[in-house]
Amino acid sequence: MKGSEFQVVGHPRRRVDGRAKVTGKTVYADDIVMPRMVWMKLLRSPHPHAKILSIDPSRALAHPGVMLVLTGKDLTIPYGILPVSQDEHPLCQDKVRYVGDPVAAIVARDELTAFEAMDLVDVKYEPLRTFAEPEESLQHDEPRIHDYCGQGNIHKLINLQFGDMDKGFGEADEIFEDRFFYQGNNHLALEQHASVAAVDLDGKVTLWSSTQTPHYVHRALAKALEIPAAHIRVIATSNGGGFGAKSDIFHHEVCAAKAALVLGRPVKVCMTREEVFYCHRGRHPVLMEIKTGVKKTGEITAMHLKTLVDGGGYGSYGVASTFYTGALQTVTYDVPRYHFQGCRVFTNKPPCGPKRGHGTPQPRFGQEIQLDKIAERLEMDPADLRLKIVAKPNTVTANYMRIGTIGLAECIRRVVDVSDWKKRFRKLPRGRGVGIACASYLSGAGLPIYWNKMPHSGVQLKLDRSGGVTAFCGCTEIGQGSDDVLVGLVAEVLGIEPFDIRAVTADTDLTPVDLGSYSSRVTLMMGNAAIQAAENARDQIAGVIAKHLEIPRNRLVFADRRVFDAENPEHGVSFQEAVCLSEAKLGTIGAVGSYTPPPSPARYKGGGVGPSPAYSYSAAVAEVEIDEETGWISVPKIWMAHDVGRSLNPTLVRGQVEGSVYMGLGEALMEEQTFRRLPSRLSNALVHKFPSILEYKSPTTHDMCDVVTEIIEDPDPNGPFGAKEVGQGPLLPIMPAVCNAVFDAVGVRIDEVPVTPEKVLKALDLQRRGKEGRYGPEKFPDVPWPNPSVIPPPIEGGDGSAIDQPDSAKKKAKVNQP
Repeated sequence: MKGSEFQVVGHPRRRVDGRAKVTGKTVYADDIVMPRMVWMKLLRSPHPHAKILSIDPSRALAHPGVMLVLTGKDLTIPYGILPVSQDEHPLCQDKVRYVGDPVAAIVARDELTAFEAMDLVDVKYEPLRTFAEPEESLQHDEPRIHDYCGQGNIHKLINLQFGDMDKGFGEADEIFEDRFFYQGNNHLALEQHASVAAVDLDGKVTLWSSTQTPHYVHRALAKALEIPAAHIRVIATSNGGGFGAKSDIFHHEVCAAKAALVLGRPVKVCMTREEVFYCHRGRHPVLMEIKTGVKKTGEITAMHLKTLVDGGGYGSYGVASTFYTGALQTVTYDVPRYHFQGCRVFTNKPPCGPKRGHGTPQPRFGQEIQLDKIAERLEMDPADLRLKIVAKPNTVTANYMRIGTIGLAECIRRVVDVSDWKKRFRKLPRGRGVGIACASYLSGAGLPIYWNKMPHSGVQLKLDRSGGVTAFCGCTEIGQGSDDVLVGLVAEVLGIEPFDIRAVTADTDLTPVDLGSYSSRVTLMMGNAAIQAAENARDQIAGVIAKHLEIPRNRLVFADRRVFDAENPEHGVSFQEAVCLSEAKLGTIGAVGSYTPPPSPARYKGGGVGPSPAYSYSAAVAEVEIDEETGWISVPKIWMAHDVGRSLNPTLVRGQVEGSVYMGLGEALMEEQTFRRLPSRLSNALVHKFPSILEYKSPTTHDMCDVVTEIIEDPDPNGPFGAKEVGQGPLLPIMPAVCNAVFDAVGVRIDEVPVTPEKVLKALDLQRRGKEGRYGPEKFPDVPWPNPSVIPPPIEGGDGSAIDQPDSAKKKAKVNQP
């Protein structure tokens, strides 16, 4: 054995049966020399859509330093984040579906050698027709990108009608019909995707990965590798940014684990920035058509929303994403009757998925611009119109989302006041303007991805004789501060300092399940579980200490690292002593807590997307300056008010708000995931236009505007100490607020993002020629919609069930609802 390839590790002498399985002989721990880590690279398809005719890895395997080449035949079990879209393989089986789809994994002694060997794997392809746009996928059923689609290349069709739409539009004095387009974009997390997999001395595999969802990665690995989940450990490392980019299961994670099992060596893989763009799972491009009926006084009578969603090459979160393009339109403003039609199609581009706001920024963009158009026609102030139609607290919406607290009206009033809106709107010189927009978002999804009755989050506490506490939870720290929230809540209940608590998180072997850091769920769900666990621990201690101090339990106070009598604070013990006394009486002190969201009133098929224990609300005012000669847009300032329920950590809350503003500004002005065709002499492939941070534009510190943050507190009883989400909601109003400000500045409508100088100039040119000064989509394509499921809304006496749903669908919906 070469010393350069192995490292010696010392352990007490014991038989290591798992290791014997890997090497084929019985060995002992003190005989083991651990092999050094090797590197893996993925060979990716240069074609957007093609059959794989053959893969020959022989030349690569003969290359010095190459240890293994995996192909599709080595990993044949499909997987996917959603149970309805198990359509991905770690390595492609017989077809590639976008440029960048992985076809082979090369493992070598170092990254450069693996990179060199990629050119030595011989793959023969048969190119197929490429579908570049959703309209093409609608027009042509063949060749199918996925055979499981029931209708051509359509992945999902939704048609949900909540009430008598003819009656709703018949009650309207004005009806508005508008079309909008929201371009897709990438998360652009600074840290690329990376993983390390290793087989331990027992023959079990451990994966360290930059992931937001270790629980779901754990589940997918067990399926794809065909080994028991109990023999797999997933540890989510602290993420250098996620924003949804790392909430799926990725090829490199499964391939690294497989390679580690085959070689018995640790295997490392790190994506390049170009590969991150290929992995994608970013914002879906969405075309929208919105029809809204309003009375002269501004009240909405009915709304009909259609969305066409470009899903890329695989399912990912796409079914849920499509539902989210319509699910939350009713929780911001009062919409008594509502019709939602959504269509997601496959195209030969990297798969889209969840990006901050997951499916909701696109329709929010359209609705908020349309509301400005409504206010203009009705000659109302846009802020006053929104105040008039704000949804009411403690109500059930037309599509059966239960609203609890809602601080949106206060958000609007506060942001109008601090921005001096009344003195700026329609009163600034030409070229300068202000715009307003509002939004809502969920504080965690009401249902898990795999429907079951188990908790969504669990917390375990271990109380030590030293006075320290260890908090175990499966939640993932991705920079949002979830570890701080965990220890802060436990410290608050036990009356100790956060520094006294050690957080152990996101380790599937050590921590109870938490479903992941997505959908702004962690603070509310993990927070409630943490409080419950801490209260259980406190109750154990209180029973012992009350007897020790000879006082009633209800007089005990836990504060300042002490447990003492509220009526005589000097009469008490330290927290450390309290734990020791309790352990002497009860044995080891530990406690658990868990959280499951309340049931949803939605009983129809499709009602599982959108319900949440609580909704947050935001209102933003953006100021813009426009150079009419160049079309250049500057945003000097944004005012944001966000209803967070209760601010558990104001510094973290402001950081999340300002981060959302930054990301929203990029989506509003410059970010777009676009593609181009290579010349036919170079294969005519559909390739990513800007697969690097150098070319893919995102705001720098010089582009970032001043932000005035107003925290609105309206404690929600479903949240931990009243807290609601703040990680995603504040992003949603930024894009429409900027577009509405552009109209106030120069009188032209830009009905799509990003709002580039070229689009502004084209709209200004139309305005100068006496035409409508607008840039945006003109039509919505024909879609083969199924018959609608009709669900009477509360205003028509409905109970959340569909009245025309087939019996089989009714039974399924009833079984799957909590």
